[in-house]
Amino acid sequence: MSAQIITSLETPEARKLTVSFRVLLSLYAIIPLCFIIQLTDVLYLHGFLRESLPTKPTHFLLFQILFGTPHILASTFLLLGNRDYMEFYRRKLIAMTVAIAVFFGVGSLFIPYQAFYVLVAGWTVFHVLKQQQGVARGVCRLPGWAFYLLLVLSVAAGLFVYIGIFLKNSLDAQQTEWIKQIAFGLSVGLVLSGLYCQRYVSSLFGLCFLWANILLVISSFYFYVQQYFFFAILVPRLVHDATAYLFYVTHDYNKHHQQPQNFLYLSAARFKLNIFIVLPIVTFALAFVLQAYGDQAVSALTELFFGVEVRKVITLGLLGYLALMHYYTESFTWKQDSPYRRFIGFSK
Repeated sequence: MSAQIITSLETPEARKLTVSFRVLLSLYAIIPLCFIIQLTDVLYLHGFLRESLPTKPTHFLLFQILFGTPHILASTFLLLGNRDYMEFYRRKLIAMTVAIAVFFGVGSLFIPYQAFYVLVAGWTVFHVLKQQQGVARGVCRLPGWAFYLLLVLSVAAGLFVYIGIFLKNSLDAQQTEWIKQIAFGLSVGLVLSGLYCQRYVSSLFGLCFLWANILLVISSFYFYVQQYFFFAILVPRLVHDATAYLFYVTHDYNKHHQQPQNFLYLSAARFKLNIFIVLPIVTFALAFVLQAYGDQAVSALTELFFGVEVRKVITLGLLGYLALMHYYTESFTWKQDSPYRRFIGFSK
């Protein structure tokens, strides 16, 4: 979601359901919860949990099904499932699809894999943290320069943590130490900047949001240094995904509650399904099918009909494309002039 999405406590044209800032703030409780679990593991379990957890969240199929993929699919359903949105953004969608195809198609011939990885990682971290900073911006009421200062430091620190975790097997000891030192320096800079910028926040509630976002990055760095890599990724991922779902479900309820306007909610109405559970159920189920069986199914079909086994068409090709499109579209679909905003309201 855009960094400019929330500028006041707004209500939709026909007020039905609002996104609560208090509920959004409560999602950050995952930070102290993971910290308590980590301390318990160190003090009483002698690191058993650290040794048992995967070194990468992607090692867990369950993690992939629960985080990342479902909310990307939900974003896709929200955009493609409403004809008026498709028509409104059609040119942008076509242009970005072509850009992705050209960049990754032609660029793969010249750009090293690690450079590609860092570019995508940077976009991922920027997307995750910009959403959270954007949500908090309307509550904190920071000046523009202060907002962008905290955002840049957050993204830079988060990127080095991300690289340190996901590329750790390709880094030597010296490179790993450099990454830790850079991430530490950026984290210290983020905390000091937060201490300076908090003078511009006029409410206690705003201060809570300000420091919740700072701790989102600091906690991720802490878990990275302590080698609890799973927690380092889990904390920002859970907050980001849950925040996104609250927006999506609120939007769909306000848009489709009285009169369903697309196939998904027309079908749900026939089965008398509660509108709150439709999008989560569909996207989590689809994420499971695609992650668990998508690649094997496509590989079996291409081998059957063409005699060629094509791998990772779904997890790398389709889901990768949808993720990049998600990062792109979420940068403008929730802005003030977006048609999405007619069906979103906010309350404290």
